Amino acid sequence: MKYYGVGRRKCAVAQVFIDSQSIDKAEIAELRQALVSQEVDRQLPNCVKIKVSGGGKTSQKEAKNLALARAFRQIEPTFNFKKLNLLTQDSRIKERKKYGLKKARKAPQYSKR
Repeated sequence: MKYYGVGRRKCAVAQVFIDSQSIDKAEIAELRQALVSQEVDRQLPNCVKIKVSGGGKTSQKEAKNLALARAFRQIEPTFNFKKLNLLTQDSRIKERKKYGLKKARKAPQYSKR
């Protein structure tokens, strides 16, 4: 059985697959430590596969954190995710550019005379 989690942030999408056949207690503890310290980019056990697309470095990292937390919740549902704020998705995205403006809110210079 494989555990699966997906995380999104801005345009980044991360998919995490955890293979349950090859996972043991030491690797579960290592995953828990990576979640608590928010360091998903460090060396993870071999049973974890991460696929990331889109976005920049920061949004990819935040998407990986969320995806790993969602996949780990299936393995250990008793772990306190809410207290550590691990399952909260940041829904802020870039505001669109409006016509007549230079950017989303930046207006061209106004001349009174």
